[in-house]
Amino acid sequence: LLKLYNFLNKNYSFIMSSTSQKHRNFVSEPMMEKPVKELAGIGEVLSGRLAEKGFDKAYVVLGQFLLLKKNQELFMEWLKETCGANAKQSLDCYNCLREWCNSFI
Repeated sequence: LLKLYNFLNKNYSFIMSSTSQKHRNFVSEPMMEKPVKELAGIGEVLSGRLAEKGFDKAYVVLGQFLLLKKNQELFMEWLKETCGANAKQSLDCYNCLREWCNSFI
């Protein structure tokens, strides 16, 4: 039992440290009217580019995420094409929305 506890404790710490504070903040509460820049992986520059194309709120990006059936490859490619996000930014945003959906939908 002690080995299991130590294993889980070690892995939980790793999981928590592998996501940003921004990610943890976003997935910890309902989305409401949060601006798109509150999504993990989306900063000022990308949020501006997304807003120019009508994706000004996190829930609008969530809608696209759902239209793409939560498919990682399709969503990351869409984000790259839409606002120029790199692989890390796209993956961070994907993981943020996936975890939020797992918690709230």
